[in-house]
Amino acid sequence: MKKLFYFVIALLVSMASHQKLSAQSIDLAPIASGLNAPVDIKSAGDERLFIVEQVGLIKIIDLTTNSISPNAFLDISSLISTGGERGLLSMAFPADYNISGKFYIYYTDTTGSSVISQYSVSNQDPNQADPNGSVILTYTQPFANHNAGCMQFGPDGFLYIASGDGGSGGDPGNRAQDNNTLLGKMLRLDVTGSSNGNPYSIPASNPFASSAGADEIFSTGLRNPWKFSFDSNNIWIADVGQNATEEINRQSVSNNIANYGWRCYEGSNNFNVQASCPPVADLVFPLAEYNHTGSGLNKCSITGGYVYRGNDFPNLQGTYFFADFCSNEIGMLDASQSNPVIRYTSPYTGAGFSSFGVDQNNELYVAHRNTGTISRIVDTTASFETPSFLALKLYPNPADSSITIQTDDNSVKTYKIFDARGKVVSKGTLSATKTIDISIVKSGIYFVNCKGMSTQYSKRFIVR
Repeated sequence: MKKLFYFVIALLVSMASHQKLSAQSIDLAPIASGLNAPVDIKSAGDERLFIVEQVGLIKIIDLTTNSISPNAFLDISSLISTGGERGLLSMAFPADYNISGKFYIYYTDTTGSSVISQYSVSNQDPNQADPNGSVILTYTQPFANHNAGCMQFGPDGFLYIASGDGGSGGDPGNRAQDNNTLLGKMLRLDVTGSSNGNPYSIPASNPFASSAGADEIFSTGLRNPWKFSFDSNNIWIADVGQNATEEINRQSVSNNIANYGWRCYEGSNNFNVQASCPPVADLVFPLAEYNHTGSGLNKCSITGGYVYRGNDFPNLQGTYFFADFCSNEIGMLDASQSNPVIRYTSPYTGAGFSSFGVDQNNELYVAHRNTGTISRIVDTTASFETPSFLALKLYPNPADSSITIQTDDNSVKTYKIFDARGKVVSKGTLSATKTIDISIVKSGIYFVNCKGMSTQYSKRFIVR
């Protein structure tokens, strides 16, 4: 953790404050650590983040204090198989969670099968779940890998479940193209009702709801869609590749017949094209893709993220964020483009980025599986303009117990210091030069804002 922190310091200090947004204009502000293999981040629509640990626990981070609750929200460690790609992998809150108290989890059980279960929050404690859940769907996994590992409620109110192709390598059973199996698919369920003896019903617009094929299927041809998300009416699916290519898919949720091509194609490249493969015209090819060795560091496994729709960092609006688990780089692209260019940050050595998540305000977070850390993604050029850079000086930077503000604008009378989440940690009056005690402030990234008669000045600094 210390190594990561000093890497952030070195990176930030070396950057020009007034540069235009680029891949290296974002950075990570750690908000919590000490977690055990975090693999999912979800919000219930309040000042909490729910962190799914692969070992079978769900923890809560209180965003008002950035503290982790002492007790697990839910512990199903006795129900799961762990190791490799197995374990407790995801959770999802429906839009009416604050009323119904129901939520859903996805895990691999002690036999290795994939299980989706429904749980409820305790009636006595909002930070504690009722430990008794009910299984709503189970399907067998022939191998230990490619369990996928993500659930989300879509804009249509249905529960979407990413299912891997069953594992091994190369999809030996061609399951992703087999419409009679749930493997290698995106599934979609209506969990508000029941039908045919199942504790869920099938949306009428699912492609095989009234024809041959598994009713639960929404789309096909996926290898191992580890993470996906929604942006308005679009679904963004990051599908982990075989040996060469990682892919990012974007489709409208109204397209309920999408076939993403695996195992016939890995990304847009031929993999195992045979006469039985669908015509190219019937397939959906990636919006963007990258290969493992084509540029920079060796890559191997994409972790899908979100399109940024928060308010704190306007420069990031409309940017899709993702990561590569092996290179420890965060990637980004313009979500409005039809042929977007991928940009990467420098690597965050040892992070093992496993998941992204958003809070109630759509601010973006990322999980470092290998270090047990949750960080917020911040724009290091936020609120920085050339006048601010020239008229406002901060020193020392990085700072320890105090920071001195110096400005050449005599109209400046007040200052505020914000943390990376936008919370005010100090404010007061200001003359030309003022030294402020920050000895009780936690280590991290901060911003100072000074108001003049007609101008606002802002600058970033680090507290060690």
